[in-house]
Amino acid sequence: MLKVTIDEQTLEVEAGSTVLQAAQRLGIDVPTFCYLKRLPPLASCRMCLVEIEGVRRLQPSCATAATDGMVVRTNTPLIEETRSSMLDMLLANHPLDCPICDKGGECELQDMVMAYGPRESQFRDDKRVFHSEDIRLSPVIIMNVNRCIQCQRCVRMCEEVVGAVALGTVEKGMDTAVTGFEGSLASCDQCGNCVEVCPVGALMSFPYRYKARPWDLVETDTVCPHCGTGCQLTVGTRKGEFMRVRSKWDEGVNHETLCVRGRFGLDFVASRDRIRQPMIRQDGALVPVSWDEAGDYLRRRLLAVESKDAGGLASPRLPNEVLYQFQKLMRTVFRTNNIDCSSRWAAPFDTLGPLLGTFYSRTPLDDVIGNDCVLVVGGNITEGNPVTEYLLRDGARRRQTGLLMLSARPSRLDADARVVVRVPPGGEAASLAAVVAGLVAAAGQALPGAAFADIDRPAAGASSDGPDRLASALKEGRSVTVLVSVDLLRSPEARATLQQLNNLLHVLRLLGKGPAMQFLFDRANQMGAWDMGVLPAALPGLRAVADDAARTTLARNWGAEIPSEPGADLDAMLDLCVGGRMGALYIVGTDPLVAYPDRNFVTRALGAADLLIVQDAFLTDTAGMAEVVLPAAGYGEESGTFTNNEGRIQNVRKFREPVFEARGNLAIVDFVAALRNQALRPSTQPEIFDEIARLVPAYQGLTQDGLGADGAFTKAVPTLSAGMLPAPPPVPTAADRLMLITGDCLFHNGYLSERSDILNTVANDPYVAMSAQDTAELGLSDGDQVIVRSGQGELTAELKVDRQFPKGLVFVPENYRALRLNSLLRRGEYPCAVEVQKAHATLEVDRPGPIWRGV
Repeated sequence: MLKVTIDEQTLEVEAGSTVLQAAQRLGIDVPTFCYLKRLPPLASCRMCLVEIEGVRRLQPSCATAATDGMVVRTNTPLIEETRSSMLDMLLANHPLDCPICDKGGECELQDMVMAYGPRESQFRDDKRVFHSEDIRLSPVIIMNVNRCIQCQRCVRMCEEVVGAVALGTVEKGMDTAVTGFEGSLASCDQCGNCVEVCPVGALMSFPYRYKARPWDLVETDTVCPHCGTGCQLTVGTRKGEFMRVRSKWDEGVNHETLCVRGRFGLDFVASRDRIRQPMIRQDGALVPVSWDEAGDYLRRRLLAVESKDAGGLASPRLPNEVLYQFQKLMRTVFRTNNIDCSSRWAAPFDTLGPLLGTFYSRTPLDDVIGNDCVLVVGGNITEGNPVTEYLLRDGARRRQTGLLMLSARPSRLDADARVVVRVPPGGEAASLAAVVAGLVAAAGQALPGAAFADIDRPAAGASSDGPDRLASALKEGRSVTVLVSVDLLRSPEARATLQQLNNLLHVLRLLGKGPAMQFLFDRANQMGAWDMGVLPAALPGLRAVADDAARTTLARNWGAEIPSEPGADLDAMLDLCVGGRMGALYIVGTDPLVAYPDRNFVTRALGAADLLIVQDAFLTDTAGMAEVVLPAAGYGEESGTFTNNEGRIQNVRKFREPVFEARGNLAIVDFVAALRNQALRPSTQPEIFDEIARLVPAYQGLTQDGLGADGAFTKAVPTLSAGMLPAPPPVPTAADRLMLITGDCLFHNGYLSERSDILNTVANDPYVAMSAQDTAELGLSDGDQVIVRSGQGELTAELKVDRQFPKGLVFVPENYRALRLNSLLRRGEYPCAVEVQKAHATLEVDRPGPIWRGV
């Protein structure tokens, strides 16, 4: 430790600390413009200059390392004069248009001038003017170059953190101007982080422009609803109308950054597609009715189907309290464990449960990224969890974390990775098995236990080069984190993949690597949905339904018996519908007709259910098939909590009132329970939170008041291991057809974000991504309209040629309802074999063979 004295106050700091960091620890205000905590120091604005005893010139505190015995002064006459002069130079060319500038009232330059600036400027020349009008760089970002103070925060944020490199500078000195390529940001992420960090009104949000002043806004701190990273954000409303989103440096996992969905995608709350009042089906059409009429009708229908099975499906975007109460309703009122929380894949709890209980690290992502090695398995983190990608890039560039990538799809993070291994979809299990075998072979006799004695290499035909490089990197690392995309659960090989992940983590533990593991969820509260027990085989706390002790404890507290047999997941519930055995199917906040990977089957199944109840904020395709539709509060219209990928539970706060005749989701669950002449207690959000904190082991001891600005971490609760499963799965054989995979795209997440007018102005049109090699063989070009056809159906979209994309794969984002992508897919099959051709091409009758070439 080093001893430093600043303004006659002494403290000890770690080696490598800067003078600015030491001053901030003492609570001494040193002004800065170009400095940002998460960026390397630039020292260009000269506002943070300080006097250091024994040094002749003033030094920038942001870039000066503290040394033992250093004596620093931050507020001398020379410093005051220098700061005033620097501000006078900035104001020399700065337009004094504060009354119309969107930054007015929260402008750092205004604050600095008031605190440190001259009372009168020494400059009398005309101000330099770059452009007479503001420049629209993109649909969401507009720039006034004349206001720029050349701090380059935006350029460095874009390059160092986001990794997009969409902004740059031209000219030099006082003529330096920030701009996008050819004056446009058409190819950037549109995340708006450049707007967030701009200290003045040079970069502005176009959707927010001229709408309100900061002092007009009511600001509410809440959590982003789009993916599982769990970014903290602040929503500004004016007279109840949504205005903007911003973020704060010192709160949450995201540290001031947001992705395009989080910053610009919350206007979906004002979508015109809201369900206005309850509806019941009469003569084949949905007819609006009052809540009382809906209740009377639903009571009669529930009584009529009481002798048959019931099932429930709830969205992992709902708050914990709603999810907990929903599963309680299904288990105690409907007396069934037929409950699920995903309409896209099944969670094999027999392998998932032990993995979560043994290795899941409920700790800050920043800490687990700080491990020596981070292995990312599956998915595309750039598009699925963008802010997590920012943090991983920061770890790789600033903390020398070794990034290892194992996936079918490329991501922008590949450029910062030490090892990148491409595998065919479904081939992750075989590759992980090869990594485990490589680690065991390399460890030799040093690995304790005989559990791995029979592990062999995967079958011949698999490439061992990539897994060998991964095994070597993992063996050299001191500590390891494994981040797992839930896209892996789409595959029929999901169970085998989870088993091999379990094997890998066991081996890493035996090797002393202290492995940590977290999922990369693409839904805001997927972790919470699992913790709350919205699973057919798991109770709240991820305890098995067959666990007599856990079931007895809950039954005693709930005052009702719980069925002891595991229930049906969504796929099995749809089978029950088709077989005529499903009485009431209750769907809350989700749209399986669009998301389930077989539209034809789910259409047939939903139509065969005796009673389909849909509770939602929006009129979805599934709601269009319902017999009873109940209008629910949407995001921002009710309070609760989310649990993010880290296991961090955070407050989701209400910032607007439910519209039309919508009711809170908890109130509707109570409404349905009352129709069965039962009552759920407790029934208010704070009381339900307290019950969760009492009955769910990972949440025990938490209080809502204790969550604070950063939330609080739930506890890891160990469960029995599933044991070692050494047999490697078969390696997927090379397909002779193009294979279709799907997932999220950068600008949309699920189907909720498609209701955002702002996102729809920046999002790509529906597209099909393929490799340059495949498109060349097919005679296709970037921008062509192409038909993608499977044995189930077809769709038409624009072709996007991706030179990083692997040969043999076709990717279509799952986020566009109009595409009906799930019409191409068949249940239990992933990836899906497809043909691709130009939309205007005509088939030659006498031409033999397919119209495409596969791998």
